[in-house]
Amino acid sequence: MKDMKMYRSVKFALALTLPMVAWADITSTATVNAGSKFSFDTGAVVTSGGDITFTGTSITFVGSAKGAVIPGFSGSANYNQITLSLLQTLASFASASPIPSGSMPVQTIVAVQTNAGNGAKLLITAISSTSISFQFTTFGATGGGGGPAVPTITAVLNNSSLVPSGFPNSGIAPSSLFVIQGNNLSDPGAPSLQDTSKGLPLTLNGASISVTVNGTTVQPAIYYTCGTPCQLTPTTSVPYQIAAVLPAATPVGTGTLTVTYNKTSSAAFTIQVVSSALGINNYSGGLGAITDANGVVYSFTRSATPGALAVIWATGLGADPADSDTFYTTTPHSVNVPLTIYVGGVQTDAAAYQGASVYPGVNQINVKIPASAPNGCYVPVVAVIGNVVSNIVTIPIAAGGGICSEPQYGLRGDQISTLTNQSTVKSGAVGVFQSTSPGAGATPTVNASAIGSFQQVTGSFTSGGGGIVSVGGCILLETITSTTIPTIVGLDAGTITLTGPGASPITLSTIPQVAGLYTATLGAGAIPTSGGTFAFHGTGGAQVGPFDATVNFPNPILNWSNQAAGATVTRSQGLQVTWTGGAPGTYVSIAGSSVSAAGGVSGSFTCIAPQEALQFTVPSYVLLGLPAGTGTTTVTNSSPYTTFTATGLDYGTTYGAVSYSVSSKFN
Repeated sequence: MKDMKMYRSVKFALALTLPMVAWADITSTATVNAGSKFSFDTGAVVTSGGDITFTGTSITFVGSAKGAVIPGFSGSANYNQITLSLLQTLASFASASPIPSGSMPVQTIVAVQTNAGNGAKLLITAISSTSISFQFTTFGATGGGGGPAVPTITAVLNNSSLVPSGFPNSGIAPSSLFVIQGNNLSDPGAPSLQDTSKGLPLTLNGASISVTVNGTTVQPAIYYTCGTPCQLTPTTSVPYQIAAVLPAATPVGTGTLTVTYNKTSSAAFTIQVVSSALGINNYSGGLGAITDANGVVYSFTRSATPGALAVIWATGLGADPADSDTFYTTTPHSVNVPLTIYVGGVQTDAAAYQGASVYPGVNQINVKIPASAPNGCYVPVVAVIGNVVSNIVTIPIAAGGGICSEPQYGLRGDQISTLTNQSTVKSGAVGVFQSTSPGAGATPTVNASAIGSFQQVTGSFTSGGGGIVSVGGCILLETITSTTIPTIVGLDAGTITLTGPGASPITLSTIPQVAGLYTATLGAGAIPTSGGTFAFHGTGGAQVGPFDATVNFPNPILNWSNQAAGATVTRSQGLQVTWTGGAPGTYVSIAGSSVSAAGGVSGSFTCIAPQEALQFTVPSYVLLGLPAGTGTTTVTNSSPYTTFTATGLDYGTTYGAVSYSVSSKFN
């Protein structure tokens, strides 16, 4: 390989917004008593003015300040990932309306736009009728010549996996490439990758790094700095960031990391240095940076073939004292750790090579794709070192190479590429769904509904990966990153009706607050155990033309036959799931999620199996990526995705599903 274009560290697609001045931020904690005011611009309780008042029952905004609870985000892990650029994308949620206390339980994250026009985030740590406590950061609050900007660190992550701290497979290994995220870390400006043939510098754009573990202090060499929020891809951005190589001589253990920028040092940030923590490079929503022997990346239209060579680019195998931490080398060395690679759930032969590449901190692993590996556009690839699992990426595989096929979604690789590369996608989906979950006593709760969603998405189309997996494989989601939120506009599809087995047509209702969303609650027994056909008809509206679509449920519908197995899951032993019913040619999804006992992190997995297998075992290496804690396990049988066409849509799809869920404890 002659360059590093496939690496996350250099997939910049530079579209940066540079600030005129890099002001300092206020990061602190506060307690505000009922009836008192607080200013995020000064970080203090005030007697007049300020940005908010806590009334005892709500937060009310003062002057021109406004804000909102950030939807879909909670807890310290998510809070640490929220940057100024992300707050700016959430501006449309902000309003001057009071936020009731009932909407702000502990761990809620609130965004505020201050009277001075600054963005602030706060994490609720305690709330009662007498006071509210929170930690907060106000970005740019002390601008105006108040002294040098103080560097702040919010995260230290493996460059390729980006697994947050607190997960079983987090931590930074010696001789690996890692990133530091935060604010005021270096001079403003676009990142410029350093030339490793000339050696990586210890100081770059005013920034240097110091790491101390067990009494040993090392200084990592720097690949690049992002002095402003960096746009890595058209849909993904990161906060102010530094990429560096942790020296091979760094001891294993708990330590601290400090960034010094223009002679001003950050607070010491706690890090965990581990012997190995492999991260596989990925791009485009989870596709692995995996190449053939010539260094060409496998893609949706250039799939790998069973038996072909796969060169996996990664970081974090472990310490490599034989190679340089700073210089390009022509004689890389192997790193001998107990490494196992699985492709589509099938174990590969031992790696032909595993170790350093020619670039400092970057690992190369050469394996053959197993002959029995499944075909698909999202075949999972995962590495395991002992009991430590890497992040899971995907690779397209097709028996004859070329364009991959994903039958469960009714898509080919060329269609996926076209939709992924479009800046704006207009899509529609209709479906019928039934869920069964634990109810009061021994009686389960059964809910059935019909849903239609029609929308125009600008800035992101997620079918490129990131949680999608081919049949026979599993995907693990535990990485939290800051992304540019796409612009979503609902589309008017007119009136949508649904006719089910032996029932009169019903009309789906529109949701005034969410344009383009149609719903209907179906009565008990609407989806009979003997299955049947459901027919949708759309009259057409202002943006979407008329359409017809059908969903077919088999006789009998699927039943999860060993639900008790999901109640207590021993992660190191895997989880076997069995079922009856469903139709051959359909698919069964086994999904689970776990929140750590401390509440700091949560992870989830999804596996897809063919219905006719009647069983699937979630591998232990997948479950070992989850934190020990509590959550749910769900088994879902989906009908094949089918497509429909309508004027005004790039893509229309319909499917049905029945699901069963249980509360789970993951040990």
